[in-house]
Amino acid sequence: MALRLRPKVSSIGSPFPQLGSSATACSFSQACSVPKLGFHHLRFQRKKNQSPTTFFVRASRTESKGVTLGFRAPQFELPEPLTGKVWTLEDFEVYPALLVMFLCNHCPFVKHLKKDIVKLTKFFMEKGLAVIAISSNSVATHPQDGPEFMAEDAKLFKYPFPYLYDESQDVAQDFGAVCTPEFFLFKKAGRRPFELVYHGQFDDSRPSNNVPVTGRDLSLAIDRVLSGQPLPSVQKPSVGCSIKWHPGKKF
Repeated sequence: MALRLRPKVSSIGSPFPQLGSSATACSFSQACSVPKLGFHHLRFQRKKNQSPTTFFVRASRTESKGVTLGFRAPQFELPEPLTGKVWTLEDFEVYPALLVMFLCNHCPFVKHLKKDIVKLTKFFMEKGLAVIAISSNSVATHPQDGPEFMAEDAKLFKYPFPYLYDESQDVAQDFGAVCTPEFFLFKKAGRRPFELVYHGQFDDSRPSNNVPVTGRDLSLAIDRVLSGQPLPSVQKPSVGCSIKWHPGKKF
């Protein structure tokens, strides 16, 4: 049975005006269904009367899954290509909540949300949220996701958060990350470790589905965490490109 919650909360607010309207006030009040995993092998199709070198490619699509709420944030020690600084989980111990995002440069699902991710995170970082982004893609298969290009991307889009490089891909495995974008929102109470309270989508918008980007789901989750309100256990998974593992990488 789908979970339906319509609590009245003391909201911190949102960087997206749409969230204030009755039509889009709370995606968690809607029946939350988990779409079927949509992984498509690459298909090369050639149309008639076209050059033999012209192809149409269907990219793979993966859903975030397999991580249980209450999961404790794993330790990490990762460099930030833009500044050269090395960041650890301990750097965020003083914050009440931590958002960990697995992103990359090339994925169309990430590109679709980049500007709004910056907008949302900047807004909530000013309210006390700690944020990091991690890229774990293999440069052997996707050199455009390498650290030098990460630094360029962070500078170009003015990321307000550290954009960290997981060269070994061990951190992605420790988190259970499988796709980009993927969002892990952790809550901290006093000296207790960070515990996962939200592992879901940014919103319903996808490249080419003509649904406006609102940041509704993630924004509401952060707002509730910072306001001390509970979150529902039924959450829509994030959908994106699969993380590009090193050739021969074993799990």
